[in-house]
Amino acid sequence: MKNSRSEAYAAAGVDITAGYKSVELMKKHIRRTGVPGVCEDVGGFGGLFEPDLGGMEKPVLVSGTDGVGTKLKIAFLMDKHDTVGIDCVAMCVNDIICCGAKPLFFLDYIACGKNVPERIEQIVKGVCEGCVQAGCALIGGETAEHPGLMPEDEYDLAGYSTGIVDKAKIIDNKTMRAGDVVIALPSSGVHSNGFSLVRRVFDVEHTDLKAPVAELDGRCLGEALLEPTKIYVKPVLALLEEVSVKGISHITGGGFYENIPRSIPDGLGARIEKDRIRVLPIFRLIAEKGGISERDMFNTYNMGVGMSVVVPAAEADKALQILRDQGVDAYLIGEIIESEDKITIV
Repeated sequence: MKNSRSEAYAAAGVDITAGYKSVELMKKHIRRTGVPGVCEDVGGFGGLFEPDLGGMEKPVLVSGTDGVGTKLKIAFLMDKHDTVGIDCVAMCVNDIICCGAKPLFFLDYIACGKNVPERIEQIVKGVCEGCVQAGCALIGGETAEHPGLMPEDEYDLAGYSTGIVDKAKIIDNKTMRAGDVVIALPSSGVHSNGFSLVRRVFDVEHTDLKAPVAELDGRCLGEALLEPTKIYVKPVLALLEEVSVKGISHITGGGFYENIPRSIPDGLGARIEKDRIRVLPIFRLIAEKGGISERDMFNTYNMGVGMSVVVPAAEADKALQILRDQGVDAYLIGEIIESEDKITIV
């Protein structure tokens, strides 16, 4: 790469040598994500992965892709770029674990106005931390410099993950019955959804995001909003080993009303008791500052519940203990009932 430099391309705003430096800086972070199955280092034209299919009768690949959205605006304003990569990984792997699939690998895509290698390194550092938390490998990616299309100090971040599950173990809600219970897996904060509303409520471009906020126990607003999305892969995989999980919902955009029904079959509904929900302070602050109705809050945000899991009532205690042993302070928030409405919050 030492001889690869285009003066003409650099004059147009693209410094390809910055891209090479970015790759060199990120390699030490990528090495942390190595898992069995990775075939070669990052740097080729494609990422290779050899999955272990032992013990699987009918392996099924499950894929998910997503981005971080306008949460990135908070990262720009805070000039903090080492956590949004965790969000990017989380939004993908938390989706595919809902099928019961174990994530195998991840690829990222960063589009930026100007390639600042040290900033790209920080972004990828977060991606790698997310991959470590999810137990998957970062096997490739792309950094694209877009002068004239994006401001020099801004970027967008998206990713893609593939996982695997034995077909007989795919979670498809066919065995869900009235009387099953709904377990909440707590969120770490706003996660990565609803930030267009968050930004309007707090007028973030004209607010000191680094000032302590009493309602957040003295944390600054920017820190609370940048809290990375919790990754639930390892706790859920541990749960699947020992409990009959009948449905999983990742609570993202659309909140409770959109996401919980996605794991409920026709003729049944989830009856959620809102008094049981451990609402985080950041959501109370959003509702108060924005004058947002309770219905809209539950229809936009996770409210402190990043994922819900449906299990038989007889296995509830066991499920709660497994999750708590995995460091997740899970708790009951409702039950499955016979209903034409797939969710009722009372």
